[in-house]
Amino acid sequence: MSTIGLIGTGKIGANLARMAIAAGHRVVLSNSRGPEALADLVAELGERASAATPAEAALAGDLIVVCVPLHALRDVPTAELAGKVVIDTSNYFPERDGAVHGLESGEVTVSALVQEHLEKSKVVKCFNNLYYRHMSLLARPSGTSDRTHLTIAGDDAEAKTAAAGFIDSIGYSVVDAGPLAEGWRFEFGHPAYAVYTDDTTEQDENGIHGPAVRTADEVREALAKAKR
Repeated sequence: MSTIGLIGTGKIGANLARMAIAAGHRVVLSNSRGPEALADLVAELGERASAATPAEAALAGDLIVVCVPLHALRDVPTAELAGKVVIDTSNYFPERDGAVHGLESGEVTVSALVQEHLEKSKVVKCFNNLYYRHMSLLARPSGTSDRTHLTIAGDDAEAKTAAAGFIDSIGYSVVDAGPLAEGWRFEFGHPAYAVYTDDTTEQDENGIHGPAVRTADEVREALAKAKR
């Protein structure tokens, strides 16, 4: 059993917390509004969940998941995350985050910016292209034939192994897209970004189609289709 620190506990973070608890982990939740704002979620999750400040969650976690909008990256603590594996779920939306020249020009990727901010951490990109309502629906036990493969990218092999272990524990296998410099292949606007939705199903109120199980080959095919 590991302790998972979550920095940002919105829709993605809350669902990952639920899945981590179901897999037997402990979770330490945090957000920008303070631990008291997470009281209801902590009560829902039970005794293996607690709330803290982002810095405290960073220190407490064996593995950290950062689930904040890209414009809030500067608020993610750095010293407390030194040496730690950090899963980054970020996406870049200019209308929300403001224009970022390096991202607009394609010179850098989103998670490369996260790694630049967390220069002493080991960043692994994942979960940015999975709709939060599909997260638990697509999870499957290890060894099942219809298990979905999520995409990861990172510059540190041991960090990717650690991240893959957590991802496996909550119900997914992984496809390694390579270093963070290749993370653009599953960022917004590319085929692998929406690969886990099924265009043959009806849309929900947010215009999102139903979930789709994806094999490793299907994910790799979507990654290969990406063009800059």
